[in-house]
Amino acid sequence: MSYLEQKRMPLAFLFLLCIIFCLFRCQSDHFHGSEIPEDMTTADFTLIDQNDQPFTLSEQKGSVVLMFFGYTFCPDVCPMTLSNWMQVEDALGDLSDQVEFVYITVDPERDTPQRLKDHLSVYSQQFIGLTSTQDALDSVYSAYGVYHDKSEVEDNKEIYFMSHTSSTYVFDRAGKWRLVLPYGTKIKDIVHDIKLLLK
Repeated sequence: MSYLEQKRMPLAFLFLLCIIFCLFRCQSDHFHGSEIPEDMTTADFTLIDQNDQPFTLSEQKGSVVLMFFGYTFCPDVCPMTLSNWMQVEDALGDLSDQVEFVYITVDPERDTPQRLKDHLSVYSQQFIGLTSTQDALDSVYSAYGVYHDKSEVEDNKEIYFMSHTSSTYVFDRAGKWRLVLPYGTKIKDIVHDIKLLLK
């Protein structure tokens, strides 16, 4: 190996390190969730929480808000989402104080404030459950393109299930709708996106 080749090797190695650093930096600053177009309107609303108190989305500015639409009798997607939120809350540590986990019912007929309170407390005392009149909820569903459909069990109308949107909506500290996280998004990716929004 010539002297010139020996001299070039450290430079080539340094160049490779720079490329790796840039790739890592770009990846770390990239959201894993789907970003909402900047011109998309963030619809404000006021609903009733599990303590029978009004909850207004625009009043949560300063915190990152995760918002999910589900119901307490859900057999699969909803409890899994709440379990994931528990892990996210734990992974965030002290940063979780700057995050609101908001669960909006698609089944106000059964999900009373007390029912929401009892159900969510199993997962975390910090999770917020919201309900209201059907008209008030329909306005929120419409604003955020939330699908919901009631499926009754044959020969027993008292038993039914709700098909619904399974994604989580994420709002930044300024109260702007920023991301949609598909159902099944990895815990580490959710935590990563929240930390980016908390910067």
